[in-house]
Amino acid sequence: MTAAPPAPRPHPALAEPDRDVGRVWIGGITTAMLGLYMAFFTPIQVLLPLQLADIDEDGKVAAFGLVTGVGALVAVVANPVAGALSDRTAGRFGRRHPWTLGGAALGALALCLLGAQTTVLGVLLCWCLAQAALNAGYASLNAGVPDHVPVRQRAVVSGWIGFPQALGLVVGAVVVTMLVTDLAAGYAVIGLAAAAMCLPFVLSTPDPPLPRAARPPFTWKALLDTFWVPPKAHPDFAWAWFTRFLVMLGNATGTLYLLYFLDDAVHHPNPEEGVLVLTLLYTGGVIATAVAGGVLSDRIGRRKALVTASSVVIAAAALILVFWHTWPAAIAAAAIMGAGFGVYLSVDQALITQVLPAATDRAKDLGIINIASTVPQVLGPALAAPIIAGFGGYAGLYAVAAATTLLGGILVWPIKSVP
Repeated sequence: MTAAPPAPRPHPALAEPDRDVGRVWIGGITTAMLGLYMAFFTPIQVLLPLQLADIDEDGKVAAFGLVTGVGALVAVVANPVAGALSDRTAGRFGRRHPWTLGGAALGALALCLLGAQTTVLGVLLCWCLAQAALNAGYASLNAGVPDHVPVRQRAVVSGWIGFPQALGLVVGAVVVTMLVTDLAAGYAVIGLAAAAMCLPFVLSTPDPPLPRAARPPFTWKALLDTFWVPPKAHPDFAWAWFTRFLVMLGNATGTLYLLYFLDDAVHHPNPEEGVLVLTLLYTGGVIATAVAGGVLSDRIGRRKALVTASSVVIAAAALILVFWHTWPAAIAAAAIMGAGFGVYLSVDQALITQVLPAATDRAKDLGIINIASTVPQVLGPALAAPIIAGFGGYAGLYAVAAATTLLGGILVWPIKSVP
């Protein structure tokens, strides 16, 4: 009786990676992620509010809500679509790098154009273009982790690419408020910096091209069909999406009204300055624990326990604000929440990369996961406003945030394929 021939090995672009990535690779993708996060968050936090106030002082609040809301919708669509297209890119320059560099370059151009706009419509259109382009770059860059990083190293790498999410906001705000104070120049510097920070990773790291024979057949209908990942066929992926959504919803619900909380409940003499202090403390907590949490997860080979533990820490920070509406309590909550969220970012991202349904759709599936992170930014204010108005005020708001986060941390346990 003859033995069956061994199964053919998958192409390197689709194979499960088994060689550790080095410091150059990790440093390159971390720098690229920092650049993209600066481009995402600096306009929302600083530049867009100032620009829209200059255009229409009386209507600035409504205009800001319109621009950011439509921009978030574009991001929800652009990320998985661009990821799916990069999954099917078969050029000689690789699947991911052309999209990473092209998205960052087009995003830089869109931000430069954005700085020159003098109407709300112009701002809206340019911001939507920037969101589409930057999300294309982000989708392909994010897929580099399951493409190149072995499972035993994924949490620590996810920690390195996770903390720029918090750091990008701080660095970008410093650049446009202290180093470059002109609005148009601020947009240009942030956009060009994002493109420049992606370039070293693209030029210094491999990106094996996908042979045309291994590329999934492309039609727009087939592409759209792939966006539904059946929960019955891939239950672990569905649970990972749902738990990410819950934790991010709890985070958004608890943080988006922080300025008003400091003003109305804490009675801080300078709420804007208070938000900056709390943001710095939160960022410090994320930076302190993101990589350390990833190292611990990779060493013990466990994901779910650390996801649950970090969610408990985040929920505990929210509970502090349920019972104590004081400035010292807000300081403690910010530091504790940052510490918990740093661990969550690294470990949950590593867990997600282990439940992706197919190697051929890594970027698209990570884009679908990204919806679970983006949609809560839109739903958070919609849920928070009625809670504050009629269901317990700020104590009720933070109680809901704590419960939602804790539920998200507990529901990782039905995931079977990851320890």
